[in-house]
Amino acid sequence: MDAQSIRRRSSKKKAPRSSTQDLNAALSECMAAVDLFLNNKFQDALVSLQAKTNDSMYHALTYATILEMQAMMTFDSRDILNAGNTMKEAQAICQKFRKKSTVADSFSNLVHRHNQLTEEEIHAEICYAECLLQRAALTFLQDENMVSFIKGSIKVRNSYQTYRELESVINSPNYVKGENHPHFEGGVKLGVGAFNLAIRRFEECCENQQHWKEFHHMCYWELMWCFTYKRQWKVAYFYADLLSKENTWSKATYVYMKAAYLCMFGPEDYKPFGDDEVALFRAVPSLKLKIAGKSLPTEKFAIRKSRRYLSPSPVPLPVPVLEMMYVWNGYAVIGKCPDLTEGMLKSLADAEAALDRSPATDLLVDDQCVIKLLKGLCLKYLGKIPEAEDHFLYIHLNEKKIKYDHYLIPNALLELALLYLDQDRREDAVKFLERVKQNYKNYSMETRTHFRIQAALHQAKSSPENGIHSVEAEVS
Repeated sequence: MDAQSIRRRSSKKKAPRSSTQDLNAALSECMAAVDLFLNNKFQDALVSLQAKTNDSMYHALTYATILEMQAMMTFDSRDILNAGNTMKEAQAICQKFRKKSTVADSFSNLVHRHNQLTEEEIHAEICYAECLLQRAALTFLQDENMVSFIKGSIKVRNSYQTYRELESVINSPNYVKGENHPHFEGGVKLGVGAFNLAIRRFEECCENQQHWKEFHHMCYWELMWCFTYKRQWKVAYFYADLLSKENTWSKATYVYMKAAYLCMFGPEDYKPFGDDEVALFRAVPSLKLKIAGKSLPTEKFAIRKSRRYLSPSPVPLPVPVLEMMYVWNGYAVIGKCPDLTEGMLKSLADAEAALDRSPATDLLVDDQCVIKLLKGLCLKYLGKIPEAEDHFLYIHLNEKKIKYDHYLIPNALLELALLYLDQDRREDAVKFLERVKQNYKNYSMETRTHFRIQAALHQAKSSPENGIHSVEAEVS
């Protein structure tokens, strides 16, 4: 073959892909994978991502995120360990795409050097920040001892600093929007919103990104809880309704939450769309599904609670929203805001008064103890320790009278033990923790409770100073 033929053939070769083209393809493929996951095609989603997890930051992050979501839903220790290892690998992949820092770079932040970054490199920053944040969540879930808390806190701090710098980049007058800017800006807003719980941030996420509806659904879920913490039941109901109609992750949970919010409406409040909480609660058991062959603990909890509405004369749940808020660790969130905690305590006191006025049923003690548990948490975070202790002990003393809500007893003893740990009453704490661990089985959300027990036992039996050295080095 002569030289001219070789040149002619070479000129027909496909041009090499640019990093922007690679980024476009990766985002498109990852969006399709998340669509599969949220439509309960779990294995299909993972298979579609797996081949590129070693080469693409978005494939690696999305693959690890799906595994983390599974771990968060199942609370299975093997799932949590697998998700943590995979997310650490994803973080290493993201690091490969970040701009290599010089000594001079270390003294300046992203705002001052963002003009030197390619679009791919700036996306690597947000992927890296997301990996850190998700690894922190898994660290807290897996083990709540002091060393893990410090490790997780460092990850959170580094992630937060990156998100704030990226937000400053977006607001900079010199910032040039890349082709995939909507994905980038939406991710930044979601990340900043996760730290601030600032409702407006989640709304901005939805406004900035109009193509990937599942991204909206993540924001809807967070907004639902934000408005729950503020006791704005109608707005929270609106987001639960949107999720029940648009998202397929857990219809049973969404419909249960819709019904739960309707229970919080006053007699003068108009119930939108003609929805009725009794009909919604009765529909929950039929919506049960499995992800990766496993039932979701939250769904099983919702189904058990909904069974009260299957009889011709149902006995209403007293505070289903506030009870589910405990399942999702909401009291630890509002516990940092005394005004929100005071408001929740008022709602619980109102529910308690309404229960006292109602005709007694065979579920009265169950309902009283639900309220006592949640009131005890509010009192704890408000610094009213003796009152909180009395509420947790009330449940313990009425253990044999509880008919169905058996999860209340181990959780009340766990909260009592954590209260004692805060007061450095370690022997008392360990006594109750061991009692819970050995004597209670087969109750709702048992795996979640056992994780918390193990973490509390580790904290009670170890010195806070142990193992703190070199923690910062292990974080990355």
